[in-house]
Amino acid sequence: MKIRILGCSGGIGGRHLRTTSLLVDHDILIDAGTGVGDLSLAELAMIDHVFITHSHLDHVACLPFMVDTVGDMRNKPLTVHATQATLEIIQAHIFNWAIWPDFSEIPNRDKPFMRYAEIKTGKAVKLEGREITPLPANHTVPAVGYRIDSGEGSLVFSGDTTVCDELWKAVNKIRNLRYLIIETAFSNRERQLAIASKHLCPDMLKEELLKLQREADIYITHLKPGQIELTMQEIEEFIGEYKPRMLQNNQVFEL
Repeated sequence: MKIRILGCSGGIGGRHLRTTSLLVDHDILIDAGTGVGDLSLAELAMIDHVFITHSHLDHVACLPFMVDTVGDMRNKPLTVHATQATLEIIQAHIFNWAIWPDFSEIPNRDKPFMRYAEIKTGKAVKLEGREITPLPANHTVPAVGYRIDSGEGSLVFSGDTTVCDELWKAVNKIRNLRYLIIETAFSNRERQLAIASKHLCPDMLKEELLKLQREADIYITHLKPGQIELTMQEIEEFIGEYKPRMLQNNQVFEL
């Protein structure tokens, strides 16, 4: 299994900044931020499943464009996996005919370009030997993280979250954990904003990682443009013993 980072920024502002999306092999997306826009038509058409962490725009921005662009190039619907709460938000506020057409009804309800599939925290979705398991998260809207498991190794992606004891309880049960991708959206000088928006800053991240009882290579995602260098400097000062690295576009993990 290969996991390619299409986008990992907390915003835009340059050719190297793309918002959140991970491509698993050639057919699964975890989130659909602006990084999806760099894929070719052929690559877009091969994606069969999109797992959404939550409904915020930086994680779903390219989903409407993707299904519109390649829906008629596929022979089966694109399956959008999310919790019931997130599906309801997406249906009510994006695919509602006012913001974007409802592609679960196009070209017709019997053979749509897109379909929805509800997921539940802790229950794995099995796809050809791969398991995608929603994990607990704590954000301003209903949210999950994901465990991506090849059988030989697992990668955990936190999605957007703040302090979340339930996440670490789940992570500590993963015996084949190899990689942990965790958000740190703000620097410590923006701690109050991090708390209000239910993100992490470096000193909060330190407290969270004290709950981690497994060894893993740790990567930092969702850094805000304009604060990247400062935030990574603070992370090095606060949790340097964990040897965290900044996640990069087009980085590839093999499991």
